[in-house]
Amino acid sequence: MPAKKKFRPVVEEAPQSRSPVRGRGASWSPANRFEKLHIDVTDIEVVDEEPDAEERPRRGTQYFRDGSRSIITRNSSPDVGFETSLNPYRGCEHGCIYCYARPTHEYLGFSAGLDFESKIMVKTNAPALLRAELESQGWQPQTLVMSGVTDPYQPIERKLHITRSCLEVLAKFRNPVAIITKNRLVTRDIDLLCELTKYNAVAVNVSVTSLDPNLQRVLEPRTSSPQARLDAIKQLSSAGIPTGVMVAPVIPGLTDHEIPRILDACGKAGAQFAGYTIVRLPWAVAPLFEHWLEEHFPDRKEKVLQRIRHLRGDRLNNSQWHTRMTGEGIFAEQISSLFRIGCRRAGIRSRPNLSTAAFRRAKEQLRLL
Repeated sequence: MPAKKKFRPVVEEAPQSRSPVRGRGASWSPANRFEKLHIDVTDIEVVDEEPDAEERPRRGTQYFRDGSRSIITRNSSPDVGFETSLNPYRGCEHGCIYCYARPTHEYLGFSAGLDFESKIMVKTNAPALLRAELESQGWQPQTLVMSGVTDPYQPIERKLHITRSCLEVLAKFRNPVAIITKNRLVTRDIDLLCELTKYNAVAVNVSVTSLDPNLQRVLEPRTSSPQARLDAIKQLSSAGIPTGVMVAPVIPGLTDHEIPRILDACGKAGAQFAGYTIVRLPWAVAPLFEHWLEEHFPDRKEKVLQRIRHLRGDRLNNSQWHTRMTGEGIFAEQISSLFRIGCRRAGIRSRPNLSTAAFRRAKEQLRLL
């Protein structure tokens, strides 16, 4: 077994926060592992003239224009299940405390903590970039996943419509897309999804981590409620759109017991297929998650962390391919068995294979006229 690795920030520190931040998953900003200077703006002694005051400054959301020159991201991981993805946003206001994508914000000079969910990079030119890349002869038609990192239907999408504009491009080219989201806002785009359905070119995965609204509010603070996600599944499936559920991530000792109920509820709502992953805690996500447990579930903290270590070779994270999504050991086997039996009882089948047969380029359409 390779040597154990532990997240060690450049600046050693303990969490400065004294209580959860309303409407946020993280309550502090750990040091960026690439930066030598770090100031946590949630530290009351730094930002507040009266450190003993009960009210803490609330972190509002800021949006920044992203200057990316390409929009399609590629990966070569053997256990991801797709090669190309499209992310209209970097950072995610949903604020899921466990999000494995949090450390990606460190490459932008931000923190994986509060910065990740309050400083959002917006790719306003995403539709134009996508159109250019699909039009290129170098593009080999294949399924695009939206999104592979952050949610394409996070709150600001209601106003900016970047994801919808990208779907309009995909519908024009008839390029297949698989969507993953925790937001009922996806139902806004049923018209475009129905158009892609005609060519077997779309599948929607609604992520359901827990059916407990009290847990959801602190675990995934700005996502749609569990009931709203079930409603989204019902609306999408009723419209004839291939719709499934991602029971993800499964958090042992906290949400694993809900797997059968989630699958049953989603199956009754119309989910046709399902998948699951085990919680991953890379880099700064581990201390963020540990601190979150201390804030919200101190009585379960050690049980949850011990279960995760049991799944991850006696560590909180193991990025080894082929096991990082499912874990290993007896608890991983139990979760896998719960999932298989739950799918069978709920009548849930395997994911559909999307087709590129109808793909077309605009220039090719013009030649036919």
